[in-house]
Amino acid sequence: MAFSKLGLSEKILEGVKAMGYSEPTPIQLRAIPLVLAGRDVIGSAQTGTGKTAAFALPILSKLGGHNPVGPRVLVLEPTRELAAQVETAIRDYARFTDLKVTVVFGGVGYGRQNDELRAGTDIVVATPGRLLDHLEAGTVRLDKVEFLVLDEADRMLDMGFLPDVRRLVEKCPRKRHTALFSATVPPQIETLIQWAMHEPETIEIGARRSPAETVKHVIYPVSDMQKTDLLLELLNRVNYDSVIVFCRTKHGADRCASLLRRANHAVAVLHSNRTQKEREQALQGFRDGKFEVLVATDIAARGLDIADVSHVVNYDVPQHPEDYIHRIGRTGRAAATGDAFTIMVAEDAPHVYSIERFISQKIPRVKLENFEYRYTALFEEAKPGAAAGGFPGKVRGGRVHGGYHFAPGGRRR
Repeated sequence: MAFSKLGLSEKILEGVKAMGYSEPTPIQLRAIPLVLAGRDVIGSAQTGTGKTAAFALPILSKLGGHNPVGPRVLVLEPTRELAAQVETAIRDYARFTDLKVTVVFGGVGYGRQNDELRAGTDIVVATPGRLLDHLEAGTVRLDKVEFLVLDEADRMLDMGFLPDVRRLVEKCPRKRHTALFSATVPPQIETLIQWAMHEPETIEIGARRSPAETVKHVIYPVSDMQKTDLLLELLNRVNYDSVIVFCRTKHGADRCASLLRRANHAVAVLHSNRTQKEREQALQGFRDGKFEVLVATDIAARGLDIADVSHVVNYDVPQHPEDYIHRIGRTGRAAATGDAFTIMVAEDAPHVYSIERFISQKIPRVKLENFEYRYTALFEEAKPGAAAGGFPGKVRGGRVHGGYHFAPGGRRR
């Protein structure tokens, strides 16, 4: 079905056409008519499925033109990067309207935000903490909000933002339309839904508990003392365009980035201790090809629109199974194929087994040929369904396991 059949306004359809969109994705096909009909919506879909357009296009169509009474749309995001990305997307969709969009997040000065809020804006995309600052300072009111979007709600829960979210929701009119997007619905989110939403319609697209079919993923067991050696050897052998390396902690990400720089890789770092300018430079440089490797904590695993990532490496195994899906979902997007490698040491075994139970499949264990492994008990692993010794194969030069290119020379040219 074409976008023109969904009931969107002509000016928004012009924006859609200018973006190069041809047909709606499954979540857009389901969500757009519901939002246009005034229904509250709970959406769950794998990353890269067009979620932002699913709520933004119908809301923009309903708004019509600019009205300086105050924000009529509030979109809450867990991170600065997501807020900036969603604001940019909304501006693009609304390019043929006179609607005004403002992004509000910390790490930057208040001046420009104050000016735009006081001048009268239609749409505010914000992180909770900075928006509360503006509310307390009197630079914004939320009593005219008609549409509230709670994006990545489970991530806001993980980051401890739910009390702030509740305070912000309380400032919005009770008579409004609400959309909530969340990869999972733990009890605290269920409570929020019951309190903040009215007879919501739930849309679940795809299998949340399985990696995208376009991603080939394997595990490399190794002894703890050889973890960094294996990472360097993988990057030396794999033929890649761009790689995201995920670390569990900010300090770990900084150490990993330093290691890769010493090995002559062009590396950017993304985590919450970086300044806003540093984070923007890291993302833009990675998108532009200035950096071949982005070392990140899970702040980058949710929702960020980074195209053409050929490989993901989990240097640290994620502690939450859902994060595994989101991390490896950074590659294999938009019908492209991608590869995801997870480096596993002995202490990671419980987390790996949790991930495998969550996705209902065993992740193949592989060894890197001609790498001088030290012994680890992981090599004795022989769970039901695994090959002898736990390893279904070895990685050699060329293509194995349906999608692993290994060749000298590193980055694809």
